[in-house]
Parts: sequence; C-alpha cells; structure tokens
Amino acid sequence: MTVPQAHAEQLSLAIKVARLKDPRAYPQRPTRVDAIETHMSWVFLTDAYAYKVKKPACHAYLNFTTLAAREWSCREELRLNQALAPGVYLDVVPLVTDAAGEMYVERDGEVVEWLVKMRRLPAERMLDHLIRAHEATPFDIERLAHVLVAFYRESSPVALSAADYLARYRQMIAENERVLSASRYALSTLPVGKVHEALARTLKRRADMFARRVRERRVVEGHGDLRPEHVCLEARPVIFDRLEFNRELRIIDPVEEISFLAMECERLGAAFVGQVLFDAYARATGDNPPEALRRFYMAHRACVRARLAVLHVDDLPPPSWPKWLATAADYLRMAEGYACRP
Repeated sequence: MTVPQAHAEQLSLAIKVARLKDPRAYPQRPTRVDAIETHMSWVFLTDAYAYKVKKPACHAYLNFTTLAAREWSCREELRLNQALAPGVYLDVVPLVTDAAGEMYVERDGEVVEWLVKMRRLPAERMLDHLIRAHEATPFDIERLAHVLVAFYRESSPVALSAADYLARYRQMIAENERVLSASRYALSTLPVGKVHEALARTLKRRADMFARRVRERRVVEGHGDLRPEHVCLEARPVIFDRLEFNRELRIIDPVEEISFLAMECERLGAAFVGQVLFDAYARATGDNPPEALRRFYMAHRACVRARLAVLHVDDLPPPSWPKWLATAADYLRMAEGYACRP
C-alpha cells in the first residue's frame, strides 16, 4: 500500500538515508552497507546488491519532489537500462514502514520511498578505476566499442530537422557561456568567451557538417551520460546509468556520445581510448566523420561538464567550492585545446 503523498514526504530524506545505511533494513541482512551520495541520488551498496534512491530535487530539467515522480523515474531507469546493462537492473522495490513505524526494504507495508535494485558491479572493473590504475587496454576498449556499435545499430533514427539540430547547439552554447561567465564563479581569467566564440563560429561556418548528420539519419536515442564511471568492463562490457529523466538529453549523434567518453577518458590520462573507439566505430559502421566534428563535440561536452561543475557552488557548502571550481577550470582548458586548435 502506498501512503498519501503528504505522509510519505513527512519522512525526510535524511531519515530515510540513515535507515538505509543500516544492514537491518534489508532482507539479506548484509554484513555492511556503503553509502555513496551523488548530485541527484543516494546509492547503498550491500554485499550483492546496489539500491538507488532519488533525491526529492527540483531543477529546470526535472522535478522529483513527489513520491509518484520518483517512482516513475525509478521505473524508467529500470526499463531504459536493459539494453546496455542486461542482468544488472533487477527491480523497483519499496521502502516501507511497518506497524511499529520502522522502515524496511522489500517488505509489505506503507510505501514511503522507491528504490532501483541492481546487481552490484565489481568496482575494480570500472573503466575510470582501470584508467587510474593504468590497467585499461586497447583490447578492453575494442570490446566496449562493439557493445556500443550494436546498441546504436538497434536504435532507430530520431526525426528532426537540420535547423532544429543547429538551434539546439546554439541554445546550449549560449547557456553554457552565460553560466560560466557569471561573476560569482570567478572564472574570468579562463578562456570562457574564447571557447564559446570558437564553438559558435564552427556551428556557423560548418553548418553543412551538422546538417549532414541529420540528413544521414545519424541522430538516435542514445545513453545520454556516457562517462567512464558508467562503464564496467566485465566479460561482456556493461554500460549503466543511462539517463532516464529527460529524453531530450538522450537524443544524440553517436559520434558525440563517443566523443564525450573519449574526452572524459583523456581527462583521466587515457587519451588512447578515443582513437581506439573512433577507429572501431568507423570500421563497424562506415561512418567516419571529419575531425572538426569530433573536436567540436569534445569541446562542447567539456563546456557542459564545466557548467555542471560550477553549479555545485549553488547547492553545496563553501568548503567544497574550490574542488568544483578547479574541476570547471580543468574542463575549460580542455575545451580550449579542442575548440581553438588550428
């Protein structure tokens, strides 16, 4: 039974998180529970499973302030991740209160929260971990590329016009520059204007290059957030955490998605990943776009990541600000290298 919205929301996120850190809340009675906080969720790692709870957040691109909205998001995440992470996303399960008012996972009672239940993946096989440990190999990346190519082949092209595609980038470039230029973030010594001017110039002068991607029906419904921390190189590579809350953000050129992953891997010190991915993708698909397009996508994605980094300053306490501002500066310097290189 689901309790009324007002009742469910009376239990604060802090109370739920505290209970979900307790092994006694779970049917398996794990030996321990490790809790990880992200920007929009909490993840609780037991011996065999991972449980994800959505924060009751409200942003321009999502509204999770109601229990019903968070349940919908959990079920969308379960559905969308079956393609790239088969056998990982297992169920959407309730957090309930019993007659005594205590909270438990996967029991009968009054539902106060919904959780995505997943098989726990081996941390030592995550791509970001392997890169930092200097253990990622071209063979690993080839295997990953094969999974991605198969996924994109099975994804139906999305109908949109070249004008809409170009307008979308103009809007995003303007928004990124607006946020990164705000005086409160003190990024004035960094190449904010230079990078965004170069991106806008490429978009204008090479409009045909982008229009061709649309005409060739390259744009599909992709992963939406393809980063190394969302890749686990098991025997069959698993790509998880597909973006569920906004379909528009999943509408993407596969070359942009691969460029995003390449950029993030280069930032971690594995520049070779991009070349292996692009080569494998081109061989398998016959799609070999110009380097200018890949550089545009990488620079644009670096700017998006810089914007997301500085926005943490608005949400988090001051002691954490230097970390996020340094991250934004790192991404902006990378964007300059991609966008402003002759």
